[in-house]
Amino acid sequence: MPLDISLPRAVKEILDVLTDAGFEAFIVGGCVRDSILGRTPGDWDITTSAKPQQVKELFRRTVDTGIKHGTVTVMVGKTGYEVTTYRIDGAYEDGRHPDSVTFTPDLGEDLRRRDFTINAMAWHPDRGLVDLFGGMEDLRRGMIRCVGQADSRFEEDALRMMRAVRFAAQLSFRIEENTAAAVRKNAPSLQRISAERIHAELAKLLLSSHPDYIRDACDLRLTAVFLPEYDLMRGAGTEEETLRCLKSIEPDQALRMAALLSSFEEDDKACAALAGRICRRLKMDNHTRGRIMQILTFRSLPLQSDERGVRKQLSLAGQEYYDDLLRLQRARVMGYRPADEAAQLSWIDEKEDLYRKIIREGQPFSIRQLAVTGSDLMEQGMEKGPRIGRTLQRLLNLVIEDPSMNSKEKLLAEAFAPDSGPGLL
Repeated sequence: MPLDISLPRAVKEILDVLTDAGFEAFIVGGCVRDSILGRTPGDWDITTSAKPQQVKELFRRTVDTGIKHGTVTVMVGKTGYEVTTYRIDGAYEDGRHPDSVTFTPDLGEDLRRRDFTINAMAWHPDRGLVDLFGGMEDLRRGMIRCVGQADSRFEEDALRMMRAVRFAAQLSFRIEENTAAAVRKNAPSLQRISAERIHAELAKLLLSSHPDYIRDACDLRLTAVFLPEYDLMRGAGTEEETLRCLKSIEPDQALRMAALLSSFEEDDKACAALAGRICRRLKMDNHTRGRIMQILTFRSLPLQSDERGVRKQLSLAGQEYYDDLLRLQRARVMGYRPADEAAQLSWIDEKEDLYRKIIREGQPFSIRQLAVTGSDLMEQGMEKGPRIGRTLQRLLNLVIEDPSMNSKEKLLAEAFAPDSGPGLL
């Protein structure tokens, strides 16, 4: 039965312009793979026999995004579509990019240079599917397999080893035996890849439906290069609990990274510090790194049973991180599966209900929620300086104990009461 793929109108128009001008043109790679699997493609890439200058002459708005390697981005409205000339790659001296490319009129030569068989298929509405390396069969079998010699593919671009694990995790596939053996053999060459690229693949893996495939990365000796702490954790015998925790938490990068790292150190502060070093090594952005460290700093915070206690904890940890804390604590219970798992999860649910009530009612737990500001204190005669901050903190402690104190009149009276001293806590 012929394969029928529903193309966006802009993609169909680009294919038509190229073919009407006498060139071959196909959609190629991930968009073909995802369409066959019934997934929505993230990008629509087009490969063509037209050379870059010929592509530029055919379309009114283009961007030279990778013209050295044959890629021109055709703009349709505000959306860009990459159109790449059939090519043969030269040597990969840096283990990531070809030093040179040679344009070719042969689609088969272009498909031959690609990483995995499931990414080496092309399709055109009139010419149908071009599948020279068994990609369709590997999709049916749920298999990640290199095009041609796996060693050669990984020697060309070492990041493909991480991509193999990532695709397996995203698609619930397994890595073919020869391909896996080549990953193990070539794993040390991953050191040639930038931390940013490795982190991007790791993030996609962790956000997939199978974040537990990080275990496959360890089996294939990849984590020894970019996350050796995982191998140490495995040796400590906590891998299964960690992976269950990882699968139990929402697909959010900071949460899943925190869940992964939560077993790397027993002490909360030590774990947070180690996480910070790992995140910096992986070139993670500052906000995500800070969030992970904050989550792990408070990962063992005992949940409180009354509103006053929860307000204190919110003041200590912050609302954003309290949300994360509840999620991590729930996932860790599910990971370690204690005998009273149901009771512990119910306990956390009760504490979350209490927390939601505090947020819903606007009960104060931060200085910005106080009915007075530093400006109010200065207007009443308090000198600008450290005393302002100490006084606001003292007033916050009061309203955390008794939210009814959070009125401007009451707080100003308290701030300037004769026995209030210099505003010390």
